[in-house]
Amino acid sequence: MSQTETPNDIAALSYEQAREQLMNVVNQLEAGSSSLEDSLALWERGEALAKRCEEWLEGAKARLDAARAANAPE
Repeated sequence: MSQTETPNDIAALSYEQAREQLMNVVNQLEAGSSSLEDSLALWERGEALAKRCEEWLEGAKARLDAARAANAPE
């Protein structure tokens, strides 16, 4: 995984891929061995990955809600 991937690359990630990359970013930031510039880039990437995960979860919730509504008794 490259820290220079673009937001379009993040948009193409599955939930599991985005979550795994987010966990890697968190681990790198917690290690504290990156320069300030690298840490800022990691933070920004982490924010984008977290947003992607949230989008996946919101989409899944919407699908579940729609399925429940379709199967609800009238």
